Amino acid sequence: MSTDQATTSEEALRRRSGIADSGDAGSRRWLTLAVICTAALMIVLDVTVMTLALPSAQHALGFTNADRQWIVTAYSLSFGSLLLFCGRLADLIGRKTTFLAGLAGFATASAVGGASDSFTMLVTARACQGVFAALLAPSALSLLTTTFTDPKGRAKAFGVYGAVAASGSGLGLLLGGALTSYLSWRWCLYVNLFFAGFAIIGGSLLLGRQPRTPGARLDVPGVAAVSGGIFCLVYGFANAATHSWHAPSTWGFLATGAALLTVFAVWQTRAGHPLLPPRVPLDRNRGGAYLTMLVQGAAVFGIFLFLIYYMQLSLGYSAVKSGVALLPMVAVIGVMANVGNIRLMPRVGPKPLITLGLLSSAAGMAWLTRIGVHSGYASALLGPLIVVGFGMGLTYSAAANTGTFGVEPRDAGVASASVQAGQQLGGALGTALLNTIAASAVTGYLISHLHGRPAPQLLQLAAVHSYTTVFWWCAAVFAAGAVISGTLLRRGPLTRSEVVPAGDVGQRGIPALVHLGQRAR
Repeated sequence: MSTDQATTSEEALRRRSGIADSGDAGSRRWLTLAVICTAALMIVLDVTVMTLALPSAQHALGFTNADRQWIVTAYSLSFGSLLLFCGRLADLIGRKTTFLAGLAGFATASAVGGASDSFTMLVTARACQGVFAALLAPSALSLLTTTFTDPKGRAKAFGVYGAVAASGSGLGLLLGGALTSYLSWRWCLYVNLFFAGFAIIGGSLLLGRQPRTPGARLDVPGVAAVSGGIFCLVYGFANAATHSWHAPSTWGFLATGAALLTVFAVWQTRAGHPLLPPRVPLDRNRGGAYLTMLVQGAAVFGIFLFLIYYMQLSLGYSAVKSGVALLPMVAVIGVMANVGNIRLMPRVGPKPLITLGLLSSAAGMAWLTRIGVHSGYASALLGPLIVVGFGMGLTYSAAANTGTFGVEPRDAGVASASVQAGQQLGGALGTALLNTIAASAVTGYLISHLHGRPAPQLLQLAAVHSYTTVFWWCAAVFAAGAVISGTLLRRGPLTRSEVVPAGDVGQRGIPALVHLGQRAR
């Protein structure tokens, strides 16, 4: 088949499958990207924007410190456990439908949460937010995957998406601090109505009809096993962060979660219509991308949790000032996400970008271990933040692009969900491990330095010691991720394999770009 014939066949098959024409570089496609990125930003913001609002919400509603964790945990439990199910649901019933339903549901839950007059009402709203975020997140990423199919447009789109998603947590801290300080904690939830409203209007007008997967069925046993497994893991890690690794409610849930995920993995090799077809995660590049997101999710909490603690508790920064302090990192993330995807990925592929990105993040975290009780921002924080931002920008967009590249359109939703499930599990694991490490570091420091310093000074030194210990662990996690992902990922750019001729589509019952393979150059 000649190049012209292959191109014509590819375009015809795209139209038949409902995928956006790669040759259409008009404004409609880029407006669609703005809508998708708005939805993604809303989800990422919500992970951190409520963190700074919790003390004010606790004071207003009168719940205990023990209850406070559930405002965060309720969201992460429902979000993480339903991601794969909702990703497959988007493939089955159409991504536009699930995208708009997720936006409407998320906005409604946010409005209810903002109007809460009790702890029960707020935690229920947060759980519902997680449910609709699980429906919305894979729909948004899979829409991006199927809308931008030409290499040049895809590189630009994932550069923008990666910048928004990777920097959203930092922006959430800034926005949450400003809203809590100058308006009310309730506006940390109400603000979602503006994002959702714009995205609903834009999505309704811009998104074309997304085809359903013909003849596919929902893998109910697979849904039960993976949802239950991820729920147990996230709950077990959350319990470890607030109680103990030795508590039955910790190790019991972790063991159950591991067992259920093992059952799920075995079942996927036998199911007639598997929830997560083995062809998706067993590809070396996609598997490496999912592991990268797991590592990134685990280690990044060293920045967005413990560095915030250090700036506010040790240096006396306000919530707004802490958010502003992170802006240089956010800016570098945005620049490097675009440079990486647009300029570098087409030439060198994901392997060097992800490896370099993770190693840069490791170097930045190691640099942060030089902080002290009275460190200055320019001398101790600015440099490491820029280095970590450089690494995160390269890593996130390259991993998101690679984790969804080469999948058949019928698997786009579940592949997108796998990217985000890795990040969600990593975040739960990182929070639990780093909290435990920090607590042990404080205790050990106080015991070994109990004599010789006044108590207030000793407590300050113990706190800083716990932060530097966490930063060293984050550096080790990033470095280990660089070795593992660098070993697993293939060399060379992401490449397309031959397009299936038009006559084969009807026989195979699948859309146009049947096999966008990934292979070494």
